[in-house]
Amino acid sequence: MIEAIDIHKFYGDLHILKGVSVKVSQGEIVSIVGPSGAGKSTLLHILGTLDRASKGTVLFEGNDVFRMNDKKLGLFRNQHIGFVFQFHHLLPEFTAIENVMIPGFIAKKNTTAVKEKAIELLSYLGLRERVQHKPAELSGGEQQRVAVARSLINDPKIILADEPSGNLDTDHARELHELFFTLRKKLNQTFVIVTHNEELASMADRKLVMKDGEISD
Repeated sequence: MIEAIDIHKFYGDLHILKGVSVKVSQGEIVSIVGPSGAGKSTLLHILGTLDRASKGTVLFEGNDVFRMNDKKLGLFRNQHIGFVFQFHHLLPEFTAIENVMIPGFIAKKNTTAVKEKAIELLSYLGLRERVQHKPAELSGGEQQRVAVARSLINDPKIILADEPSGNLDTDHARELHELFFTLRKKLNQTFVIVTHNEELASMADRKLVMKDGEISD
């Protein structure tokens, strides 16, 4: 589904990624681990088109995504890629369902259809009774599940997660990890997950270890 080929990233004189190549197949869960500063998040952002590589190619279903201009790339990202971050980034003034619906509005989808999908996702994630609650009225685990629902609203081909359970306690982290595997089983959802959580990393189909901007053997 997605392939990065010989990815390099420079920030000034800093050589962050040093020729990284990786393939991810449909329905696969891949974890990326390694020490802080190894380049894990930078690689994830390039895979998700949030940042451009200094050198190298990212293919999405065979198409070179960085041949698109920024406007087309933004539309592509909204339609095909879901994101879950360590901090949920929910908008505090909006309810759970409104937060989930936002990417659907950006994609200019039918309001009624987006609302129905949002309710369906929140219900599936055990939040049917919380749809009208604002983030401050939700627990940390509930907020992160809202963020997962938001990542799924446009039926993305792949979800990229950057330390998704890093801000959760042990029980909520385990619930979130199990949720990812349930989504893979039910929806054939594809995940790439950057994590320091060894339990989550070991559950993945493949674990990639990064060190000093490279994937180690």
